[in-house]
Amino acid sequence: MPKLQISQPQTAAQKPSYDRTDWQRGYESQLNESDYWIDEIEGEIPPDLQGTFFRNGPGLLDINGQRIHHPFDGDGMVCAIVISNGRAHFRNRFVHTEGYLAEKAAGKILHRGVFGTQKPGGWLTNIFDLKIKNIANTNIIYWGGKLLALWEAAAPYRLDPCTLETIGLDTLDGILRPGEAFAAHPRIEKGKNGEGDRLVNFSVKPGLSSVITIYELDESGKLLQKHAHTIPGFAFLHDMVITPNYCIFFQNPVSFNPLPFLLGMRSAAQCIQFSPNKPTQAILIPRNGTDEVKILETEPCFVFHHTNAWEEDGEIFVDSVCYESFPNVEPDGDFRELDFSTVPAGELWRFKLNLVDGKVEHQVIETRCCEFPTLHPNNVGQPYRYLYIGAADSPTGNAPLQAILKIDLLTRNRQIWSAAPRGFAGEPVFVPRTPRSLLAKEGQDDIEDDGWLLVLMYDAANHRSTLVILDARDITKGPVAHLHLKQHIPYGLHGSFTSNVLLS
Repeated sequence: MPKLQISQPQTAAQKPSYDRTDWQRGYESQLNESDYWIDEIEGEIPPDLQGTFFRNGPGLLDINGQRIHHPFDGDGMVCAIVISNGRAHFRNRFVHTEGYLAEKAAGKILHRGVFGTQKPGGWLTNIFDLKIKNIANTNIIYWGGKLLALWEAAAPYRLDPCTLETIGLDTLDGILRPGEAFAAHPRIEKGKNGEGDRLVNFSVKPGLSSVITIYELDESGKLLQKHAHTIPGFAFLHDMVITPNYCIFFQNPVSFNPLPFLLGMRSAAQCIQFSPNKPTQAILIPRNGTDEVKILETEPCFVFHHTNAWEEDGEIFVDSVCYESFPNVEPDGDFRELDFSTVPAGELWRFKLNLVDGKVEHQVIETRCCEFPTLHPNNVGQPYRYLYIGAADSPTGNAPLQAILKIDLLTRNRQIWSAAPRGFAGEPVFVPRTPRSLLAKEGQDDIEDDGWLLVLMYDAANHRSTLVILDARDITKGPVAHLHLKQHIPYGLHGSFTSNVLLS
């Protein structure tokens, strides 16, 4: 494993890189569904960049003026930017879930949300109402000829890949039984030696003991494997990573008291309590579905997102974004008034899991506030060199993501591109410059950072969003193209890219 340069915290007081009002406006609902060719482009779209960029996230942050308590409770809105022959087409549509349609017709909030949204009327209106709305707002993937809007606690919604019109709930051709979920963080393992790509995903049924179900699908969407495993304790799992032999989860040290939720006083997430004296557990589930599950302990931390994992000489390495505690969602708080200095910032950690003696060690790779990591898709589950991640403009302190950070894990070099002071960045998506299939045909090896980064950012100066295209080899050169939209898109969560040009 290459030695890493550890990023050291800096203590000098720095002026904030953003204006709070600018940041807040990015959380305004976007009610309009649009369909147009993007005609305001700075720079040039790379001629070899062809395909469709998808993004999902909360499009509604209020319903007729009734505010959603937390953006994670907002109804999903999918955006598609189709890039072909130097041109780009934009389209956005709300996912027409059962709950979205019901609340649109009623003109008011009808459902409780996981992260704090309650039906108007206080606890008497919410008591014993345990039905949670499927908001389909977390991720969007094109797999097996289907476009699927994902939310981790339910089945996906299928959309028309060219029009984004909602087709309906999808059981993946019967793979999902009634009540089974399909999480929002699938991992795609690139095929080697003539084998096709695999999609690996999971679902979690939490309780006093929790059940994790693993799904593996081939490129056509056919089920290759499905196996379930019971683990002790309440599991709050949002993401996983894979290696050739394992699916790896970090069970955060939290407890869940359901009583305030049952009585209508708090949402489910507000009943989660971080336990700083309990260890975080690394759960290693063998992908063959038969070998024993391994559970290793490490120091307390909270993980939403992992970057990557790989196996090396009897050890497993996992790179993750870690927080010192779970960021609580207060019942009476307003997320738009968040004081960033009072909540923990994400840092990038590397864990080393020894499968022989069960010991777990970690080192901090990056102390700059960061989230939403990505890498070259060919290196998922394999050793890798380059990592890209959304980051704060300032090297110290907690703040909104306004920059993209590239870390060379071999040479220790770092590059940063920032949209500050009036731009706010989201998750970068890596698009290889040349597909693996063409490289293999030509007898070439792919260069790990030879590609493009696609970033949908919010431009507060013009209250609109812009798709930024960065050369992943050197992001310090700045964008090779800005594709300016005609409206703003509220801060999104996750997205994906397919080389298919999906345009009706």
